[in-house]
Amino acid sequence: MIVVHTVAEVRELAEMARRRGLRVGLVPTMGYLHEGHRSLMRTARADTDVVVVTIFVNPLQFGPNEDLDRYPRDLDGDLASCEAEGIDVVFAPDVAEMFPHPLRTSVHVSGLTEALCGVARPTHFDGVTTVVTKLFSIVGACRAYFGRKDAQQLAVVTRLVRDLDLPVEVVGCPLVREPDGLALSSRNAYLAPQERRAALVLSRALRDGADLVVAGERDPARVVERVAALLATEPLVEPEYVELRHAIDLEPVESVHGPLLLAVAAGVGATRLIDNVHLVVDDDAVDVDLGVVATAS
Repeated sequence: MIVVHTVAEVRELAEMARRRGLRVGLVPTMGYLHEGHRSLMRTARADTDVVVVTIFVNPLQFGPNEDLDRYPRDLDGDLASCEAEGIDVVFAPDVAEMFPHPLRTSVHVSGLTEALCGVARPTHFDGVTTVVTKLFSIVGACRAYFGRKDAQQLAVVTRLVRDLDLPVEVVGCPLVREPDGLALSSRNAYLAPQERRAALVLSRALRDGADLVVAGERDPARVVERVAALLATEPLVEPEYVELRHAIDLEPVESVHGPLLLAVAAGVGATRLIDNVHLVVDDDAVDVDLGVVATAS
């Protein structure tokens, strides 16, 4: 495994791989890697010849009162995880390397970024799309792997690549859960024991909403009400939103039909968590994707 810290180094390694006719896979992360990240690495490892993992806590996607300074970091542990997964290249730049000059350019994807998480975090997705565009430019033609836990991010990045004709194939990979149902997130490290127990209501509520659809409910408002009612039973959880949206363009839906995203965001103590379930509804047939359970590393 090669660890590099400069744009020039990772760009040259990716270009060398393509000159040899090899396929490049890219797994962008902010580090503090968990089984969800490792599942992305394993998919990239199986699909491509040279896998690049980026580890960079991107300041652009944090708002003024968010957790940039305390966001968990463990570069040594991350490198050990990457090596265990057979990663070829780790790109771990510092902020000065990624942004050596004050930025005068940003990338904005309209329509998909204003709702859901964009309401509480209005600058977040511009930070994501700007750094992702920069990483795609640095690494070049590749397959890029993103988890479905960040479903809005996946939709936004997919549209970004489509609109700008970037030479990147975006691959969405399953949301990964702990055996008790909690969606894996680096921010889970913030949760006190009682908060972690309370956070389980997010996945229970989503599962309950999905069960309602399977049972035949086709009114979006009633599905949302069911999820919100279950979230309200947990005093340590402060719901931010419960939404049922079209899974591709994130538009509101008038009926429960087609590819859908049932998504929640909530504060648990001082920690903001998100979770979702994907549904595909075709008349009486309902396919439910709650994600997968983490396997032992």
